[in-house]
Amino acid sequence: MRMENWDLYDENRQLLNETMTRGNEVPANRYHLVIHVCIINKQGQLLIQKRRDDKQGWPGKWDFSAGGSAVQGDTNRDAAERETYEELGIQLDLTNRRPHFTINFDDGYDDFFIVHQDINIEKLSFPTEEVQEVKWVTKYELLDMIKEGLFIPYRNSLIEFIFEMNIGLGTIRE
Repeated sequence: MRMENWDLYDENRQLLNETMTRGNEVPANRYHLVIHVCIINKQGQLLIQKRRDDKQGWPGKWDFSAGGSAVQGDTNRDAAERETYEELGIQLDLTNRRPHFTINFDDGYDDFFIVHQDINIEKLSFPTEEVQEVKWVTKYELLDMIKEGLFIPYRNSLIEFIFEMNIGLGTIRE
């Protein structure tokens, strides 16, 4: 595994002139940036990936389309584009895009990008260094996978929210 350095942020999400190395404990009152990309097709299905069995952290479990930590110098968009390409071989252009939402967690900020794109998964090549396979699922199939222990055990409300936010930014229905 290659060594990764992460930028650190304060509690107001201001970038500090500090970094840390992946695998070390995040210093007190410091936070790092994580991203997730959720690719949804015209049928309203979410593209999910199965992590390789030798991956550190949730080996062999299914996860969102792409995700990972921003490395030193990355913006959230840079990280989302890089992780999607590294994990799936899909080149995204998130220029002028903001995440649909952010979830704060103990050690950082997790930005979620929802991308609408029809992808022919038959043309993707697996396994890669990080991913065994991919497939399209509905919300209900995904919730069943969590119940069966096949998918990373995210909260059901997060899954519901992602599929609800598929319609666009904001809290008002159009």
